[in-house]
Amino acid sequence: MQKQLILGSTSPFRREILAKLGLPFECDKPHVDETPLANETAEQLVARLAEAKARAVAARHPNALVIGSDQVAVVDGAILGKPGNFDNAVAQLQSAAGKVVTFYTGLSLVNGASDNAQTTVELFKVYFKALSREQIEGYVNAEQPFNCAGSFKSEGLGIMLFDRLEGRDPNTLIGLPLITLGEMLANQGIDVLTQQAARR
Repeated sequence: MQKQLILGSTSPFRREILAKLGLPFECDKPHVDETPLANETAEQLVARLAEAKARAVAARHPNALVIGSDQVAVVDGAILGKPGNFDNAVAQLQSAAGKVVTFYTGLSLVNGASDNAQTTVELFKVYFKALSREQIEGYVNAEQPFNCAGSFKSEGLGIMLFDRLEGRDPNTLIGLPLITLGEMLANQGIDVLTQQAARR
């Protein structure tokens, strides 16, 4: 019998990405303090939080496989958080215009029964166009990306802000690297493709 799969997140974007695998899963909110530690790099932060989220949920579901994920965007060495409002979103996008923004996405799969954790960090680079203030304000008005790190939604109109994208898996940019997750699931005996036959 296949282990229960749980996404340690209530993000509708991550839920939609995970659904692409065609595996049954549930969602559970992890309740983890996301405050960065002193001198913690972006890579260290997302790896720590992804695993912490997965472990927090696994503690409530001891026989499940739990997926945790966390993401930050970095421009000019500074971590971009969620803007929260219009002015901050405009300022973030102005700081990113014409530059390369690197997204660090932490991914962790915790086996609640064995307490084994597979944790890694995927990088994805976004090359921003040179953007006018008018273009930036038009975008922010249209999508109001106030709860998105970096102030954009790449799965929507935000794609128009970019010159090009560079990375292994486009799902990484939205917050859940599926190629890597598939490899982690395979390590736990779940082959995503052969599981499809069992669903028919």
